[in-house]
Amino acid sequence: MTEQEQWRAQVYALLATLLSAPPEQALLDNISQLQVTEPDSSLGQAWQQLKQAAAEAEIAAVNQEYHALFIGLTQGELVPYGSYYQTGFLNEEPLAELRQDLGLLGLERQQDKREPEDHIAAELDVMRLILTAQGTPVVDAKTFFSRHISPWAQRFFSDLEKAGSANFYRGVAGLGQAFIHSETQQFK
Repeated sequence: MTEQEQWRAQVYALLATLLSAPPEQALLDNISQLQVTEPDSSLGQAWQQLKQAAAEAEIAAVNQEYHALFIGLTQGELVPYGSYYQTGFLNEEPLAELRQDLGLLGLERQQDKREPEDHIAAELDVMRLILTAQGTPVVDAKTFFSRHISPWAQRFFSDLEKAGSANFYRGVAGLGQAFIHSETQQFK
């Protein structure tokens, strides 16, 4: 694995972690201490914003924010699923196509999980797995990205950035947008 692939896998892992559950204080502390190597680039500026948001974040407030954005009483402010973003409904054709590719990769839904596999955090984590896989995966990173992340992730991160409940997660959205844009350019 090249250094660039390792870095990309780490960014996918970080975004997946931040979008799967509210972060722990130790993660916020680590983010706030990151060294940004290219602060003038759009990706560097996004990292700077996330660092600042992490430095200012209070764990209880971030926990409330996460729940308001993604869980809510009946549903959160955002619905972080690929099928929903692509069709307006959950459990539609994009999920069926994702399940086919996950099957080819040897991944299957855990029986104790109720959530569909097309949650943004799960898809980003699959990209991490593909990038860190030994050998050549049956579904490569470019194919998985173009089929399952590219069609909707940019809109999701844009919506997250504009969400009324977003504060810390506005920084996550900025990094997500810049990173997805970077990945889109790389795969062209």
